[in-house]
Amino acid sequence: MKRFQSSIAVGAMILASIATVGVTAASAATTTPTVVLSGGKAIVGQGPVGIIATTSVAGAVSFTAAGAAITGCTAVATTTATPFTATCLWTGTAAGPVVLGATFTPTDTTDFSTASAPAYSVNVAVPVQSVTSLSPLPLYVDTIVASGSYAKAIAPIYGGCQITNEFLVGQTIVFRAYGYAQDGTPLTPLNVSSATVTVQGVASPLTMSFANHGVTNTTQGTDGVAFWTVMLATGGTGYSTLGLIPYTVTFKTIAVPAVTKKVAATKWVALRKAGKVVHVNGKIAYVAVKYMKTVIVTPAVAGATGTFTPNFNTPSSATLNAVPAG
Repeated sequence: MKRFQSSIAVGAMILASIATVGVTAASAATTTPTVVLSGGKAIVGQGPVGIIATTSVAGAVSFTAAGAAITGCTAVATTTATPFTATCLWTGTAAGPVVLGATFTPTDTTDFSTASAPAYSVNVAVPVQSVTSLSPLPLYVDTIVASGSYAKAIAPIYGGCQITNEFLVGQTIVFRAYGYAQDGTPLTPLNVSSATVTVQGVASPLTMSFANHGVTNTTQGTDGVAFWTVMLATGGTGYSTLGLIPYTVTFKTIAVPAVTKKVAATKWVALRKAGKVVHVNGKIAYVAVKYMKTVIVTPAVAGATGTFTPNFNTPSSATLNAVPAG
């Protein structure tokens, strides 16, 4: 009887060992998390923008641009609650397409493995500056009808929109503009204090915004450009006056102060003693005096105002038409 009980005990121990081994093997399996990139549409010379990594679990993200690690973004922690995101600030230094990448290391490395984001391409934009005249603020302005993806976000400049001056009630008009400042640099938020479109019949001027409108896809091509835009809705509670649309685009630039510096200088003054000018051999004696003076290195540039008003006798005029009957 004792021997039989001993055999049962040994068998139970073996089964327990098998069960333990089975649990350990199961826990060794890991899940691959997801990491997806967005943002990162930089503009040359306009400072850093955010590349956003969205992950399925918490952890840290290492960002790359064109295969090279981005300084300061090699271990960016995600937020601790869903949606888990990590942001890398980067600066595009050259216009053109760039492939951004990311490697994600989860906090829980027991249940989750490292993961790489799918290749994500952006076009670093350069401010449009194809005008050549510099007097005083040359501007290029056109109008397009918003359609498709452009109506959701002012982004594509091919396919999703078309340059036109003829609009139907209910469509959204997009004003686009670019130009030069007095010093020959493109008009950007760095040198523009305000950019507006004044439309006759609209109470307040429309404020234009500057953004990267580049696209990268098979149907619209590849581009990276930055310019000014603003939308005007028509119909309903929007603009509804049929016929010509009188408008003026106005840009005002920021005044640039003069750049100065202090330099050493010498001047000769009459030598005095006890309040009287000293004479030597019948002539006034002079002494050299050292002092610092301020000189202008770069002259100040006053803020300028440039306007564009289309010639209403030419095809450049924007016109709002009624929807055809039937």
